[in-house]
Amino acid sequence: MSDSHYRIENPADADPELLALPGSEAETLQLHVPDAPHRLGQEPRFSRFTQQPGDLDRPDPLERYDLLRPHATGLVRVLGDDARARGPWNPQLPAATLREALELMILTYKFDCRMMTMQRQGRLSFYLESRGEEAVAIGGGMAMRSTDLLIPAYRQQGLFLLRGMPLLQMMSQCIGNQQDNSKGRQMPVHYSWKKSHLYSISSPVGTQFSQAVGAAMATAYRGEQQVTSTWIGDGTAAQGDFHYGLNFASVYRPPVLLNVVNNQWAISTHRNTATGGKTFAARAEAYGMPGIRVDGNDFLAVYAVTRWAAQRARSGGGATLIELLTYRSGAHSSSDDPNCYRPGDEGRLWPGGDPIDRLSEHLIQLGQWSETRQRELEARFEKRVATAYKEAECIGSLSSGPYPPGETLVDDVYQNVPPHLQRQREQIRRKCG
Repeated sequence: MSDSHYRIENPADADPELLALPGSEAETLQLHVPDAPHRLGQEPRFSRFTQQPGDLDRPDPLERYDLLRPHATGLVRVLGDDARARGPWNPQLPAATLREALELMILTYKFDCRMMTMQRQGRLSFYLESRGEEAVAIGGGMAMRSTDLLIPAYRQQGLFLLRGMPLLQMMSQCIGNQQDNSKGRQMPVHYSWKKSHLYSISSPVGTQFSQAVGAAMATAYRGEQQVTSTWIGDGTAAQGDFHYGLNFASVYRPPVLLNVVNNQWAISTHRNTATGGKTFAARAEAYGMPGIRVDGNDFLAVYAVTRWAAQRARSGGGATLIELLTYRSGAHSSSDDPNCYRPGDEGRLWPGGDPIDRLSEHLIQLGQWSETRQRELEARFEKRVATAYKEAECIGSLSSGPYPPGETLVDDVYQNVPPHLQRQREQIRRKCG
């Protein structure tokens, strides 16, 4: 389906004063209403990536932003269609690091599969998976220092696994038992892990852009060495928070990485309704900062671009806007059915492929991996996540309890509990004995 154009003619009963404006009788107003390139029942139309590894140079991290226009409209790639790594962006990572990345991506995938299955069985209320986007989190997270601040959106659960949050802790947060470190104050999948500098995921999408810029301003003001990185989706890039964050980042130039995960769909709304320009990364130039567009299913490219932007931030170059071109393989969430608005075989035809398959094939070509080792690893991780979930349910769940005392309802919410809530808490305590 092509974009729609609605022509609005001057009606016969139009205001005579408006019709009298110069040229008004000869002009026709037009309204452009974009739509997805294909919808349910139509054949998906994707062109293969024309950009190849090596097409774009790796500039000096402090290069002038206006000289990086090709990087904002092109596509940084390291892994070609043949799964071989080449070009100036190749980070030349050792095989052990690549295997670690692959294992984390597979663990993220198996964790998602288990939790989505449990949700379908009614054993947790809500879940949101990152299938097809594992390289976004693992590549972006591994390229940062362990002390850097990360403010994720709700599809970067791989960051928490990378930074060491136990599976049991993550599952406890999803099912709301007594091991939930947010004590039921958050929706499922809204993890936080303070000890590893991971901020809480937020339900109001987009707020993390402003929060990340503010956090980066604070660390710079205090003379600390932390860089901040944050992520939003393509649909969120149409909101005001996106522009607020970019504007403050442009003015104060704090050490921050601003990632837009362009996975093609904001629930059922196609990404072309979120930008009238060619790419999301190209918006950066208007704010006086570099924009880089990267193949989000290419772990090596994501790692390399993130490392470049972090080096720029540490060297006083300020913010970078990174667009990660990827595809949301699954539903938006457990509450969504993508079969109602997009072709069922769309994901199979996505030219970027699957990030796990691509890294696995690359390692196999290097002689550092095999299909047998991968099957064994997948089986081991399936058992690991199943065991962790059983342990989490033994502790309890939101549906089965045990439940905390009612008077703890406002614990950890206020520094000083307001008098009216103190009175209500005492009433609950007396009533429940």
